[in-house]
Amino acid sequence: MKRLHLRPHLRLLLPALLFSRAEAADWPRFRGPDGTGISPETRWLGTWPGGQPRQVWKAEVGVGFSSMTLAQGRLFTMGHNGQKQDGIDSIVAIDATTGGELWRHSYPEKLANHYYEGGTSGTPTVEGDRVYTLSKAGLALCLDAASGKVVWSRHLASELGLKVPEWGFAGAPHLHGGRVIYNAGDAGLALDKATGKEAWASGKGSAGYGSPVPLSLGGKPALALFGLQHVIAVDPASGREFWRHRWKTRYDVNAADPVVAGDILVLTSGYGTGACGIRFTESGATEVWKNQSLRSHMQAPIAIGGHVYGIDGDGGDAKARLKCLDAATGKVAWESPTAETGVLSAADGKLIWVTGKGELVVVKADPSSYQEVVRAQAARGKIWATPVLLDGRLYIRNWRGEIVCLDVRGGSGAS
Repeated sequence: MKRLHLRPHLRLLLPALLFSRAEAADWPRFRGPDGTGISPETRWLGTWPGGQPRQVWKAEVGVGFSSMTLAQGRLFTMGHNGQKQDGIDSIVAIDATTGGELWRHSYPEKLANHYYEGGTSGTPTVEGDRVYTLSKAGLALCLDAASGKVVWSRHLASELGLKVPEWGFAGAPHLHGGRVIYNAGDAGLALDKATGKEAWASGKGSAGYGSPVPLSLGGKPALALFGLQHVIAVDPASGREFWRHRWKTRYDVNAADPVVAGDILVLTSGYGTGACGIRFTESGATEVWKNQSLRSHMQAPIAIGGHVYGIDGDGGDAKARLKCLDAATGKVAWESPTAETGVLSAADGKLIWVTGKGELVVVKADPSSYQEVVRAQAARGKIWATPVLLDGRLYIRNWRGEIVCLDVRGGSGAS
């Protein structure tokens, strides 16, 4: 084998280039690269002058609860503008470095403020030079990521006859091979990602509100989908159903994505429902525990090292708490000493907890005890959108559509 000889200045530059590539990994889908809510970044938390992370930029995208995806220096999200009956939804692309708007694609859509503020729910998914979205009413779009130009569009309700859930479609599209898969219909729907043509379908009934969650069944790829009253495991290539497990929630609101912790799938829902752990194989799933210790309304928990960390409480519950549970037994390891709802991401063994009032709380992902690292006021207004950490910057979005980009690496860059 030939040895690679580099000039001295290139030998010095190579480690920096490799580090930069690792730090700048994209966040192309809801809850991160693998859908777990965990960022691959390390050494991201620095010292904040005055105890507050510096705001790099702020942008406004419209009303809603869509989270954000980032790829190739662009941030993508969705927002609503206009009146209740005559409003528009927009897919917005923003320069992730400056906060400047790159493009906006809009279409008619109602606010749909059904017992809450309304607006957009789903999060864009990015792959290569394409962006895939799904509106609350069922408009599926594929756009060019650089320009916002429509590549193809399909309306899942009017064209394919699928029932729209009571609070609208809310899951993010999932890409697998040549398919784009939606939590729509009885147990999912797949379109050809290049053309939008139907690839496979289940029934035309109402879906749940979570996104498709990837898992492995006997070494084979599968997706866990929340239906109205079940979690269903399907083959992403064909739509074939492997198994289903009944999970009935008050008002049929199964919204927090199922969470994979080894061979345990953790289900949790709000309105007093609680949580359960099911051990799954290719042939079926068996419930191993069930309790009311974790009642996550919309924010999916995060699985780290055999434990799950999640918000116990509904979206507006002032008594909600952050909790740590053993994924195999459901036993509570600890709960936060103060009560507050919120949303979660994680990185480098730390939980990034943004409370419903916009306070940023960094907590160690350690099952031995609740250990708070730092706390600061980061944003304002109700926050239900999952925060995103990428390249030392934290992106937070409130219901009004105000996105703040914060420098959390701060002065030192080491935690």
